Formats: sequence, structure tokens, C-alpha cells
Amino acid sequence: MSPVRVRQHVNPLSRKYQQPVHLPDWSDIYQNPQQPLHLDIGCARGRFLCELAPKQPDWNFLGLEIRQPLVDEANQWRDRAHLSNLHYVYCNINFMSEALFGSLPQGCLKRVSIQFPDPWFKKRHHKRRVVQPELVADLARFLAPDGEIFLQSDVEEVAIEMRDRFSEHPAFAATRDNWLPDNPLPVATEREIATYNKGEPVYRCLFSRSHQS
Repeated sequence: MSPVRVRQHVNPLSRKYQQPVHLPDWSDIYQNPQQPLHLDIGCARGRFLCELAPKQPDWNFLGLEIRQPLVDEANQWRDRAHLSNLHYVYCNINFMSEALFGSLPQGCLKRVSIQFPDPWFKKRHHKRRVVQPELVADLARFLAPDGEIFLQSDVEEVAIEMRDRFSEHPAFAATRDNWLPDNPLPVATEREIATYNKGEPVYRCLFSRSHQS
């Protein structure tokens, strides 16, 4: 199947993406909905999760993407791979975060990744970036104790902003002071591989959810 052609950038603040979307009954999606869940925000074509899901069958995986054609394509790939622990949802996380997180089985959200998000370089567009204080606050409410937040970008400014927003919230603690030298996950994204092939750095950090907050 040829890859679907879609726009590279969409404005998450436009009215089109501020509409509620239907969320599934997770017991209809996952063979075991009580397994720990890894949520990948901004999963694009979803290839990262499609490679990771069979390596970790004792986890469920959920990819969120704001571009509907990519979600449809990713679920077709999922079906062909017969992966019962993987699903993709069309969702603007900055509009649907509370509804989405609240719909999940209680305590299952154990790991969240946000990888190479759209940098929106112009200052007036920074409000379109995915890691906003409201998202951090909702993750603090719904991420299980000892859950993890993994962040990475090839744009240092974006990586610093993401890191600072999680560092500022008392519910999260960075696992180290400096950037992580390696990806702690067993699968790299296509963007990560392409960045390394160009000899350019990747800035990444890992946060854990504390018990106290």
C-alpha cells in the first residue's frame, strides 16, 4: 500500500480540530485492556508503535495523531500485522486530553512519549506546540505513580521547552540532569534514525511520576 499523502502541518487551534471526537470502548479495542498502556502523542504514521507493540506483548499501545488519513492508514497496518495490543486514534490532544485520559481504564496509563513534535518556530505560533501547561497538568492527574514521560526532539529549543514545562510541575522528576545519551526504548522513530544519519544530535529526557503529588 502506498503511503497516504497528507499535509505536514495542521493548525491544532483551528476550529476544525477543536471538535470532540468519539472515543472507543477500550474493552472492544484491546484483548486485555488492563495491561499497562504506552501512549504516543503525535504518532504520525505510527510505524514506531507498530514495531514496538510486538516486542512488548504485555503492554498496550495507543497512538494519537491529529491527521485523520494517517490514523486510518496506521490502523490498516495494525490489522495486517494482527496486533491486538495496538490502536490509533484521531485526536487533538490539547483539546481532548481530559476526556481521553478519563476514558482509559484507571491506573493503566504507565508511559507517554512525545517525540519530535512540530516545532512551530515562529514565536506567535508557540501556542500551537503540543506540550502546553494544561497537557502537563492533565498528565499529572492521570499518569500512574512511577509512570514515565519520554520526550525527544532534534530541535534543542523545543526540547528545552518541553523539559522545562515538566520540570516545573511538582508531579514530575527528571531521571537525570543532562540529556539522555541514548533512547531507553528498544525502537527508534523514523525521524530519530534520519537525524542520526545526518550526524545531528537528538535531545531527549525522561521523567517519572512521583507518588507524593
